[in-house]
Amino acid sequence: MNHETAVSNAKDIADRILAPAARQSDKEARFSSEAIAALGPAGLLGITLPTEVGGSALGPRTLAAVVATFAEADASAAMVYLMHICGTATIAAARPGAAVAQTLKDISAGKHLTTLAFSEAGSRSHFWAPVSRAKRSGAGVHLSAKKSWVTSAGHAQSYVVSALSPEGKGPTESTLYLCTSGTPGLSVAGPWDGLGMRANASAPMILDDCEVAPGFQLTDDGAGFKAMLEVVLPLFNLGTSAVALGLCRAAVAGTAAHLNAARFEHLGQTLGESLPTIRAQLATMQIDTDGLAARVDDLVDHLERPRDTTLLRVLESKAAAGDVAIAVTSAAMRVCGGAAFSRHLAIERLFRDAHAGAVMAPTGDVLRDFIGKAILGIPLF
Repeated sequence: MNHETAVSNAKDIADRILAPAARQSDKEARFSSEAIAALGPAGLLGITLPTEVGGSALGPRTLAAVVATFAEADASAAMVYLMHICGTATIAAARPGAAVAQTLKDISAGKHLTTLAFSEAGSRSHFWAPVSRAKRSGAGVHLSAKKSWVTSAGHAQSYVVSALSPEGKGPTESTLYLCTSGTPGLSVAGPWDGLGMRANASAPMILDDCEVAPGFQLTDDGAGFKAMLEVVLPLFNLGTSAVALGLCRAAVAGTAAHLNAARFEHLGQTLGESLPTIRAQLATMQIDTDGLAARVDDLVDHLERPRDTTLLRVLESKAAAGDVAIAVTSAAMRVCGGAAFSRHLAIERLFRDAHAGAVMAPTGDVLRDFIGKAILGIPLF
């Protein structure tokens, strides 16, 4: 499958499955199993995997385009897909000897959804620093942890889990493991009822003395932190920026549609025709959206052709994207007025989803701290 086919398939799923159900899925905080079921036959679960395991070997450009396409219809589903891709990349980068070949083949065949289980209440937005610690058990380990936000909780077939290494001395000496959904002791700790991105099942999970065999240790002891920064972070920040872009595009399109449809009957004009001030606000929304698109393209270029400034671009992208999405969707709420605030339009959902995206770790505040340190030559961690 090539780039054009992947984006076309994503557009078909977005139009046929995601968009018609987005409002109700958001209202009920309902995970879209229908969308996940459609991803497999469309060949989208394994687009980043190598052809040797049945994947399409497509890169960040395709990932960004597919995620933005999903986000225009339903940001929750876009986040489910993004977390799957981040988990998939981590599994694909597993250390030699890891028993993950069949998992990768199942992902490529559209039979396996995975996700990340990094965040813990004790380390909050510092997702890279788990407070749980793995314990040696024969050749394998046992994991006990309370994970605070796990997208697709209870729906994924596997979870990429972080924990401090058994002999780890500091918060960055972590190891990554793969836990399958049937692992004894692995459970969803409660329902997900968030303000935004309500349909992605980002519920807490508990690992109660879960046994992990040696073949499902994904990184060497203490190398989990390196995988988080080098494998996960670039894809996650690119993907969340693409989600923000999809939200902005949907907000602009929804606002324009409202301004063309709503009328001042006594004037015989639409809102867009009669109020130059709101046309100016719509123009600013479009300018900001196009600026974010350029930033996403710039990050794609840096990931395709790494250079000295790539890390800075990775950090900047999500921080800026969160601000733009909030600004654009906030403007859409103001421009659409009562129709938006009374939830007659999808604008209100976009507004909530944009705010949810901005507080996902690493948050904008954390990213700005990293950026400032990088500029000053101070070690990030």
